[in-house]
Amino acid sequence: MNRTEEKKATDYTNMGSSVTVINNLIAGDASVIGDMTEVQRKEKVKRNYTSLEVVKAYDDWGSEDMTAVDKAITDGKTFVG
Repeated sequence: MNRTEEKKATDYTNMGSSVTVINNLIAGDASVIGDMTEVQRKEKVKRNYTSLEVVKAYDDWGSEDMTAVDKAITDGKTFVG
């Protein structure tokens, strides 16, 4: 993978957004859930953790902390079942 430092920073920021979405959906945050059904919530969590897995697998990360990403992936998989 040949990403610029700017692209890596953008990807890392976007990963943080996905972590937040996953955490809020699991927590039942009404402002995020709106009128979503349980199935829709699980589908959205799955889309987000799948995306995190793909981007985290890029081989050009430096010293970025992936602790929150790893936790969101694990929690998301547990939530989806």
